Amino acid sequence: MSRGPDEAWEHPPKGDHKVANLLREYHWQNILDHKLISKLLQAEHGIKMSEATVAHCRRELGLFGNCLTAAQLPEVTKCQLVLDQLADDPTGHCGPRVVKELIANKTRVMLLRFGPLHSKYIRDQMMLQEPEGFIVRQPTSKKLSQRPLVVLGPHHEWSGDGHDKLTQISFPIWGICDVWSGKWLGIWVLPNNCLKDAIAYLYLSLCYQLGGMPIQTTTDCGSKTMEIYGFANALCECDWLHLRLQWGDNVKVFWEAGSGIYDEMDPRQYDLVKWLWLKLIQQELNQLQEQFNKHRVYKDSSKKLPSGVSPNVAFPLHHEYQAENCLQAVDREVVRQLMESIGGEDLIRFVSVEYENHAQTIITNLGFKELSFHNVWNILSAMLPLIEIKDLM
Repeated sequence: MSRGPDEAWEHPPKGDHKVANLLREYHWQNILDHKLISKLLQAEHGIKMSEATVAHCRRELGLFGNCLTAAQLPEVTKCQLVLDQLADDPTGHCGPRVVKELIANKTRVMLLRFGPLHSKYIRDQMMLQEPEGFIVRQPTSKKLSQRPLVVLGPHHEWSGDGHDKLTQISFPIWGICDVWSGKWLGIWVLPNNCLKDAIAYLYLSLCYQLGGMPIQTTTDCGSKTMEIYGFANALCECDWLHLRLQWGDNVKVFWEAGSGIYDEMDPRQYDLVKWLWLKLIQQELNQLQEQFNKHRVYKDSSKKLPSGVSPNVAFPLHHEYQAENCLQAVDREVVRQLMESIGGEDLIRFVSVEYENHAQTIITNLGFKELSFHNVWNILSAMLPLIEIKDLM
């Protein structure tokens, strides 16, 4: 039976893996409200599905609330989930709510407010295992003075800035977020976040990826942004506080764990560390970007921009906030040519393409299936004997 353009699905076609995968993805983002899922399906994918059908399909896929999921876990498993996350946060900057989200992101175990693994359970375990962490986190609760932000909608304004916390270990970061929604559009590690051509390349690469650019872009006013001022002009900086506290400080701890292994005066180790840690840090930044964009902020009635929802929800449903998508279309071929004319991908490379390919072959042949802060120095030690001096030429 054919369906009119404004008619909702009673049931998706059998074997429709696209709808099933989308419902699973919303589930992993902790988006469980059937009405909200119905809206997102239409706004993001043009799929019209009633709330009742969403509920029916979720039941068929076994996508139940996290209360049931967590209730099926043995007590020792639930405790271990918390302990594993604490091991990834040696500086103790992540609170119970963030730990709950990280567990969901990494293990796909969903944790509802009233489930057996809700925030109170996590808090009790953290108080038992690392009570000092609650003292350490007190500075992060201080309110920063902020001016009210007024923008028209998604892509009206991008805010870009560098994060220099990891510059001390030679891995500076630069990122761009959408001001209206708070959604991170890109976070990158690069050799030098003060090199204007490298920053311009990342900015243009985002424009190429999205097929458009914002009405304006705000950055700091250092020399590194002069190439961007041809596209937008404004002066402000992103707030990197949460990135530093929840992630950057931990990276330095894991880096310092290799002080007895890494000799930067050895050219073989120097290039291998650059390649291996670049790969690891960018992998972690991608996960951090996903985590930030899934995070549901608290409702703030005094805030003019969306609150009480995650950036991933506010972005596609911007019309419900009387906002408009302000992305200005660009010719992607022209953008690509601009990217090549200023130096191309070499601007953000740490090592040569040949070295990248050789190192990737070695790590693949060694059989390592996962790269993490816990095994990065072990992988370095295993790879080092297989790196020849000629590979550096």
